[in-house]
Amino acid sequence: MSNPAVDSGGRLSLLRAAFVIARRDFSAILFSRTFIFFLLGPLFPVVVMALAGGVGAQVQSEAMVADVGIAMEGEQVDAMLAAREELDRQIPGRLPPMIELARLEPGEAYDARTVLENAEGSLAAVVTGTLDEPVLTATEGSIGRWQGTVGLVAGYARDGTARNYPQVGTSVVGTSGASENTGRLRTAQGAQVLLFLLIMMLASMVLSNLVEEKGNKIIEILAAAIPMDAVFLGKLFAMLGISLVGVAVWGGSGAAILYAGGTSLSDYANPGVGWPMFFALFVIYFGMGYLLLGSIFLAIGSLATTVREVQTLAMPASMFQILVFFFASLSVTDRGGMIEYSAIAFPLSSPFAMVAKAAVEEALWPHLLALGWQAMWVAIFVRMGASMFRKRVMKSGPRGASRRGPVSALLGMFRNSSTPTA
Repeated sequence: MSNPAVDSGGRLSLLRAAFVIARRDFSAILFSRTFIFFLLGPLFPVVVMALAGGVGAQVQSEAMVADVGIAMEGEQVDAMLAAREELDRQIPGRLPPMIELARLEPGEAYDARTVLENAEGSLAAVVTGTLDEPVLTATEGSIGRWQGTVGLVAGYARDGTARNYPQVGTSVVGTSGASENTGRLRTAQGAQVLLFLLIMMLASMVLSNLVEEKGNKIIEILAAAIPMDAVFLGKLFAMLGISLVGVAVWGGSGAAILYAGGTSLSDYANPGVGWPMFFALFVIYFGMGYLLLGSIFLAIGSLATTVREVQTLAMPASMFQILVFFFASLSVTDRGGMIEYSAIAFPLSSPFAMVAKAAVEEALWPHLLALGWQAMWVAIFVRMGASMFRKRVMKSGPRGASRRGPVSALLGMFRNSSTPTA
């Protein structure tokens, strides 16, 4: 009775052989001493993340605009907006944008607290009352920032002068649409930076592993025993498994440190899809990004024979991936625009753009479409990489190695190495 895992030629099938290679590489790396030191690697990217966070805060301050809404009687709304425009010409860039929320009838009440707590987008504060007695409703931090500004604008709207301005009443709310949006933007940018560092650091492992096995001729022995496509797939998914182990260890350690320090997820802005779904999507997009870049690195590794050649060939791919990351970062500030859609459509930037989308938006159906799109490109990249890998690696081995059995190939290599040269 024939074994479905073995083809007619007596060799393992593609998937079975890929599983054997993946299990071999996974076990060899996971239980090695160097893997312990590898797990300590993220201590160095922490410094990079801290620096990127400082730069990101500056970018967000430029990209995130907090609006102050006006809800007063009609003429007073016009007076406030006109006063704001006039003062902005005198002291440009110092006043927050002011928008019209409602034109009230005399004596009409306006529930600024409810509007602000349920607001979405960039609304950060609401001004109600009158020009003589304005009331600023906002979070505690926004009140300290804009109380004097609102009084200045109200005084200018009332008297046409900035010398005398009324006392501004305050009403504190716990959150606002702008603060929630700002928190989600920070989560989106942090997730993109973390995803980029993990993929770049972990995907490069496949290069050193491949070059090592090409140098000691193990790859030729494998080529004689199983299809080269299986070697490619096995190595790629073995490294993905190792990477997921590392991500699990680092994530668990980080969660333990935060918990020991009294920090919980409730202290941060809730992502659009919620924390459980956000973590699940982060892992999935990490896998997609890793397979895309890993297949490119494996194909590059098949072209190199030494570590120096690997570094030379891998540098353009790494630099290009950095440009891809910055391109995907721009999608955070261009939600619904051409840059965001382009970043989602481009395969290498799609995981970064979609993990940011999961942080700021609640809809799940875009992720289903994006994952299907990315899976298609993963299949294309893996297929192209395996084809290049097969051609280059088979060409680098001894002539006729693919036609001989593994034992014959091994004896041939020892025979060639022992033959004296002229």
